[in-house]
Amino acid sequence: MSTRSRLFAGLTLAALVTAGLVPAAALVLGSAQAAPQAARTAARDAVVFTRVQAPDGDQPDIEVGIWSPAEASPRLRPLIVISHGTGGDFRSHMATAQALARAGFVVAALTHTGDNWRDQSRSTDLAGRTRQVSALIDFMLTRWDGRAGIDPRRIGAFGYSAGGFTVLAAAGGRPDLTRMIDHCRTHPDNFDCRLVSQHAVPAGPAGGNPLAIPTDPRIRALVVAAPALGFTFAGRGLAAVTQPVQLWQAGSDQILPAPEYVEPVRAALPNPPEFFRVEGAGHFDFMPPCSTELKLFAPAICAPTPGFDRAAFHETFDREVIRFFKAHLAASSPDAAPVRAGGVNPGRGPAS
Repeated sequence: MSTRSRLFAGLTLAALVTAGLVPAAALVLGSAQAAPQAARTAARDAVVFTRVQAPDGDQPDIEVGIWSPAEASPRLRPLIVISHGTGGDFRSHMATAQALARAGFVVAALTHTGDNWRDQSRSTDLAGRTRQVSALIDFMLTRWDGRAGIDPRRIGAFGYSAGGFTVLAAAGGRPDLTRMIDHCRTHPDNFDCRLVSQHAVPAGPAGGNPLAIPTDPRIRALVVAAPALGFTFAGRGLAAVTQPVQLWQAGSDQILPAPEYVEPVRAALPNPPEFFRVEGAGHFDFMPPCSTELKLFAPAICAPTPGFDRAAFHETFDREVIRFFKAHLAASSPDAAPVRAGGVNPGRGPAS
């Protein structure tokens, strides 16, 4: 097994151990011995987890993890879909998914086919990534056992790194992938350029944009963290992304360094996003804190960023993500809530 395979195999195994997941039904918080009030609180905060396979046309089925509130609700719940970064899987942002489910959302995270810790053969298939997000939404609305409890008018998307690009494109972004030529000529050692050198981007129509990327108008709000390939959206590439966007940047990102990634996205969005620059954070600090076991398998992902408290940051990060989706996927008026921008220094304190 290669070093990279061991890394992501360890990531998956340790994530399961850390979260205490079992491969079937429910995670129930609290106990039968709890006081009545505590028991009611535990039931309200309990999360049900299921792992399923979603169809993707003539492509292989998509692995999906679903977190949903255990407590029944008389009202339809909003749906959040999660797209992970290169080489991850549906568990990459499990802690955030659980926090969203405890806050009342149904959360579905997919493992991107051909771009996960087991298989990197399609890691540059950007159109495939966005198609898979739409296939996931289709599944959740038409085939999932709990579909009757989802409000199809209130769908949000969360994406990190390559997943950030994915949800921006799925929400209406039109990347110009021909920009990769000049970008990689200037920055050959950047992660995205090294990836493309190993896995060519699928070809599209001759003489045109290399790839036609599908979009999904059902996505009503987006949280985007450290987006990959941001420069491909420069100019008017995000003109159609009029949905509310919460955009996060790691102040010390060495994988996707400034100013090629977050800055072009922020500038290209037609409506100013709710923007957070997390001073002192590295690229991998948007992934949850690592367990002791995971640190042994994935030192590159788990190595602490000097002077930055990842655990403290994630308390703030999850709180801000929940607040944003609650504001913009409200049952009465999905687009009415005001946008609050700010700076975050969660390694040292709360959001401002």
